[in-house]
Amino acid sequence: MENLKQLLYKMLIIGFDGKDILNNKKLITNIQNGLGGVILFDHYIDDKTKSKNIQSPQQVKKLNESLQSISESPLIICIDQEGGKVARLKEEKGFNITLSAKEIAFLEEKDAKKEYENLSFQLKNLGINCNFAPLVDLGINKESKIIYGLDRAYGEDSEQVVKYAQIFMDALNENQIISVLKHFPGHGSAKGDSHEGFVDISKTWDEIELTPYKKLIHKTKMIMSAHVYNSKLDEDYPATLSFKTNTELLRKKLGFNGVLVTDDLQMLAIKKHYKKEEAIELAINSGADILMYCNQLSNDDTDETIDMMMHLVKNKKISIDRIKEANHRINRLLEGI
Repeated sequence: MENLKQLLYKMLIIGFDGKDILNNKKLITNIQNGLGGVILFDHYIDDKTKSKNIQSPQQVKKLNESLQSISESPLIICIDQEGGKVARLKEEKGFNITLSAKEIAFLEEKDAKKEYENLSFQLKNLGINCNFAPLVDLGINKESKIIYGLDRAYGEDSEQVVKYAQIFMDALNENQIISVLKHFPGHGSAKGDSHEGFVDISKTWDEIELTPYKKLIHKTKMIMSAHVYNSKLDEDYPATLSFKTNTELLRKKLGFNGVLVTDDLQMLAIKKHYKKEEAIELAINSGADILMYCNQLSNDDTDETIDMMMHLVKNKKISIDRIKEANHRINRLLEGI
């Protein structure tokens, strides 16, 4: 059996600098230690003129081949390629353009299928095996800058959202790409942006926002948590850190037994209110299997993160059984890619 450190590395997805890995000794070591995955970005968040990991189709393909070549087990290579304004692969860099969810929802099913088949084929050809999509938040709050304002929702009708999300998932699955439903338990009614700070949806959230998960939960292998606070579900913690939301609701009530990945733990909704080690403890104990550090909003040292996780396990604040459970789910996920 893998040692504890390897088990913990597998529970991390991180962002990194550079369009190749030739001089990135730290990343190479992390991958050799058993890192679970990486996430690719087109540019730096604080300087959009400066490209980060993505320059051209040929470069991305070569980068991903290099990443996989040094990993003992399949590395989860992730991207946010929803389409429209949330697309890391952009037309000006030689990639196929993808319509936004709002635009897709105006298409006939056969045309939507063709659109998502083209997207999925491109991801597969590039060596990307995990897409943080489809977004199944309902477009309820027209004042939402981060969901409705970016045309990321298929609509406010849950049946419409389910229909087009299923088409997207099918296209990804056919190309052995992990589809990820997000953001559980629903971000569409929120006005605020969890990148920027605390977001309370207690007064706006409706149980209908769970409908896409109820309908699609047995067809997906991964779900991403939201950093939203909802007192209807948990009076103490935001969803990402909530046992009531992630284990009692998602696992036990809705029956999800796949991998739960956190949204970026560097977002201010978490970072402003919780110390790093506390957030790690709460997230894993809540039922999260993979912690994500995109290293866009700030830079977290992966070795430091592992040391904190080791400390929490050794001090029995996180049980070894919880770590093994997470790894079992991750290993099952990797069998399909």
